[in-house]
Amino acid sequence: MSSLLNEAIEAHGGMDRWRRFSTGRATIVSGGDMFAIKGMPQDPTPREMTVSLHEEHASVAPFGAPDQRTDFTPGRVAVEKTDGAVVAERFEPRRSFDGHVLETPWDPLDRAYFNGYALWTYLTTPFLLAMPGVEVEEIQPWVESGEEWRGLRATFPAMIASHSTRQDFYFGPDRLLRRHDYHVDIAGGFAAAQYVYDIVEADGIRLPTRRRAYRRDEDLRAITSQVMVSIDLSDFHFA
Repeated sequence: MSSLLNEAIEAHGGMDRWRRFSTGRATIVSGGDMFAIKGMPQDPTPREMTVSLHEEHASVAPFGAPDQRTDFTPGRVAVEKTDGAVVAERFEPRRSFDGHVLETPWDPLDRAYFNGYALWTYLTTPFLLAMPGVEVEEIQPWVESGEEWRGLRATFPAMIASHSTRQDFYFGPDRLLRRHDYHVDIAGGFAAAQYVYDIVEADGIRLPTRRRAYRRDEDLRAITSQVMVSIDLSDFHFA
């Protein structure tokens, strides 16, 4: 493990504490222009997000109806009734995005897939960077808001579904996450810069409560005139 990754993990609660838990939960309210572009504008209803911490598995409820939820793994995504009855499902869901551009409409299973991998990534950062198969290297720091943010570039194995194979994570002098850069491969591969704010502690784990993702220009600067995705999180619990 790189020294920077070790410092970031310690700042967010430490690996020993993280390993005591198997699941995480949070209330989420999401929005942003990307969902409208995809033909699926997001309403402001609070939803409960549940993720497994040591394998990629996630669910959000309600989804599409008060008695429905999603069930996501990299190899399958489904919409289910709360009693487990399957409403719709798709195997090898990543393949369904072949040929997509930003303006390609999504169906509910596309939306469920994006939600599953994205929120799993966010709720397990930075600990997922120490998972088997993930390669990390330190990159040039980023200077913003009078701070130098040290960066880690992660290369994810094929078994982990996420925005893109390579993603950059920037940490402040306190080694808490400040920014997360990636390409949204399932939406035409546009470059994004996501900023995180207002970190809180829950069960000894520290996480941001606000995330704002913008398109990114060739100089790595966020185009803040358009919020592509916004996520407000609260009521974190680990068990």
